[in-house]
Amino acid sequence: MQPLSHLESFVRSAESGSFSAAARQLGLTPAAVSKNVARLEAGLGLRLFQRSTRKLVLTEGGERLLQQISGALGTLSDAVAGAAEAGRQPAGTLKVSMGQAFGREYMVPLLSDFLARYPAILPDWHFDNRQVDLIGEGFDAAIGGGIQLTPGLVARELGRVHVVAVAAPGYFGGRAAPTHPSALAGFDSIVRRSSPTGRLRTWTLRGPAGEEAAVEGRPRMILSDPEAMCRAAAMGLGIALVPMPFALPALQAGALARVLPGWYADAGPLSLYYPSKKLLPAKTRVFVDFVVDQFHARGFAERMSGAGEPVA
Repeated sequence: MQPLSHLESFVRSAESGSFSAAARQLGLTPAAVSKNVARLEAGLGLRLFQRSTRKLVLTEGGERLLQQISGALGTLSDAVAGAAEAGRQPAGTLKVSMGQAFGREYMVPLLSDFLARYPAILPDWHFDNRQVDLIGEGFDAAIGGGIQLTPGLVARELGRVHVVAVAAPGYFGGRAAPTHPSALAGFDSIVRRSSPTGRLRTWTLRGPAGEEAAVEGRPRMILSDPEAMCRAAAMGLGIALVPMPFALPALQAGALARVLPGWYADAGPLSLYYPSKKLLPAKTRVFVDFVVDQFHARGFAERMSGAGEPVA
């Protein structure tokens, strides 16, 4: 019978593609993980990985072993962890990834309540505007949009994010405000460049009656950050189309006003991602439940809607 530590080192290395990533998940050194896998190979008389300087590649025998044991090992590990945590207060370091502006505005305000409820948990929150490899980088959870649902991940939707047109309250002066997206062509636009692709973002807005119209503004400047776009719009430099999580604080403060109220584009869901284990570590489970409950209680989904005026 092979030791559980050897089997776990093999499965984590196979799932993440490296001994280093597996070591971060298991709290070991890369050398210890490599040694565990080598001992497993010696005990089985079977080579499990083709090793290179760049990554690990499973052999045919390694693929077969992974398929046979990964599910059972996950169930066993979860059962052991659950038994160890039974009756204990959730504890440990909670590593979570989230966007910078979103984290500051919507997650940091939840910290006091969360820590009061779970004082033995140490939040290790990473504010980073990038798509993380949840399993490979050892994160317990991530909050964002558009993260690919690879095998082993679960997504809990917190709300759909709408993109809306905004400008400074006095931007139009004596001019008539537009009533249809086609009228935006006569005004300066603050355009967003997508950081991942480098392309300029274009949007098709949906109106109150369900009609759709493409937005073709007159580009005055190009910015890659929606928070910067909101600030530029508040300065009266043009009309910006930005996601509601970024626009809402300025709308509520009166620094921005909606242009074309009732018109919006659906940018997709904002979700909470975490590993799909039957028995999550208690620290992750209570964090997921806490965030879902808080976002529901605070009406986050309604606040992100562009179909009407912003919710206070």
